[in-house]
Amino acid sequence: MLPGARALRAAGLLRPPRAGPRTGAARRAHCGPGQRPEGRGAALPAGPDLRHFLRAAAVRETGPPPETGSAPGAPKVYLETYGCQMNVNDTEIAWAILQRNGYARTKKLDEADVVLLVTCSVREKAEQAIWNRLQHLKALKARRQQARAPLRIGILGCMAERLKEEILQREKLVDVVAGPDAYRDLPRLLAVAESGQQAANVLLSLDETYADILPVQTSAGGTTAFVSIMRGCDNMCTYCIVPFTRGRERSRPIASILQEVRMLSDQGVKEVTLLGQNVNSYRDLSEVQFQSAAAPGLSRGFSTVYKAKQGGLRFAHLLDQVSRIDPEMRIRFTSPHPKDFPDEVLQLIQERHNICKQLHLPAQSGSTRVLEAMRRGYTREAYLDLVHHVRDSIPGVSLSSDFITGFCGETEEDHQQTMSLLREVRYNVGFLFAYSMRQKTRAYHRLQDDVPADVKRRRLEELIAAFREEAARANAALVGQDQLVLVEGPSKRSASELCGRNDGNIKVIFPDAELEDAADCGAPGRARPGDYVVVKVTSASSQTLRGVPLCRTTLSRAAACR
Repeated sequence: MLPGARALRAAGLLRPPRAGPRTGAARRAHCGPGQRPEGRGAALPAGPDLRHFLRAAAVRETGPPPETGSAPGAPKVYLETYGCQMNVNDTEIAWAILQRNGYARTKKLDEADVVLLVTCSVREKAEQAIWNRLQHLKALKARRQQARAPLRIGILGCMAERLKEEILQREKLVDVVAGPDAYRDLPRLLAVAESGQQAANVLLSLDETYADILPVQTSAGGTTAFVSIMRGCDNMCTYCIVPFTRGRERSRPIASILQEVRMLSDQGVKEVTLLGQNVNSYRDLSEVQFQSAAAPGLSRGFSTVYKAKQGGLRFAHLLDQVSRIDPEMRIRFTSPHPKDFPDEVLQLIQERHNICKQLHLPAQSGSTRVLEAMRRGYTREAYLDLVHHVRDSIPGVSLSSDFITGFCGETEEDHQQTMSLLREVRYNVGFLFAYSMRQKTRAYHRLQDDVPADVKRRRLEELIAAFREEAARANAALVGQDQLVLVEGPSKRSASELCGRNDGNIKVIFPDAELEDAADCGAPGRARPGDYVVVKVTSASSQTLRGVPLCRTTLSRAAACR
């Protein structure tokens, strides 16, 4: 390599060759009409010029200030996150990469040099929120242009992957488009944009997990954190855009996950949520000795569209290792698929005091006919059998679920079956949505979105009403009980109250008062974010518990007193 190229690569301005295969189909799938894939004779935008190299070299030689990770006068980036927890984690990954490359972070939109929106594409409403936001940014960009202080705007994530051409062409407002697997390329893309050209990279990868990048936590307080353990999804449910915006399943090596969780523990984080589109089908193939291991069986009555995957360390092993790092750190995971709950996972949750007794079991519908049209791989009866098995295995478990109403061909009878399932299971937390047809999905190509919008709205309202009624009953059963609450901070509605969540991930509100400390022989003090507080529940609604704080304690001590 030439010395100049070495220097550019060290500055993060020259992209290194990617390890691992990328199929021709994957390259073609994300090029616009008449375009060639990058690396196959396509005309590339001009790369960074000398001033970009010099700026990055100055950062490298002087070293970043310890607090901000950027040099004085560094370009400022403003980040906004939309959608799921995976996007929160993606924001932290993107920021870690930009921080390494000399950018500073700002929370003030008006002083930003770069605005990056990390986007969601799962539902039409999520995408519309981004288009609306871009209209607000249009005026700001025009003002900055007149002041000769150009503002660069970037769209990151799933919407970038799905709508690259439309985003770049609509009013020529967006400068940078980067898909979920292209965050390493952000410094180059932004350098191209600074020269006045649009830049895009939406290539999906078969191996990108960002395993070597420790995300920079963006949430305030530092009490909770998200840790991505796998990316992509192979399930190919007919309604879902995720396999087309985030690609195939690939899992991050266990060693890098454990390193990140240890770092978070050292920072005082008290709750970690393991993240993935299909988190419990985790399969680490990085260690040769486990590559021939047998595949665990699916939940009884469940099937998949793909063959059983042999080899690798599985989710039960990862969950075991993560839970051993810090006995005072709660562990959650989302979003799982109901098919991947072998008994060893359920037993581990039941046995470990720091793995929350709370499971997300996405049902999507209560009608076997609709579930088959969705290609979910199970019947209503198989799903209910799993719910009963989970409750037998983990006494007192809290359940949450996802539901889609108004899917293609859904009849009133199908809707009533979903209503009855929701009432029978009685979830503590629910995420309910009206169906939104997405391009590229199997439903888009093979089914008809034939349920009228007003019918979808009415059915959604009925589902929400039924869920709230049953959740209120489920939460009312907790009145009079002591709940261990991890304090997150002041209540949004009252500075004299604190807010946190119990083991079941239900919000708990209680007065901010002097408390005895059960672990310190009665030393009084007020609870702070990150403290565990025993709260006696006095009232409940469908979404919130209220109570009286009894004492501060520790997770281990509370488990020993059960």
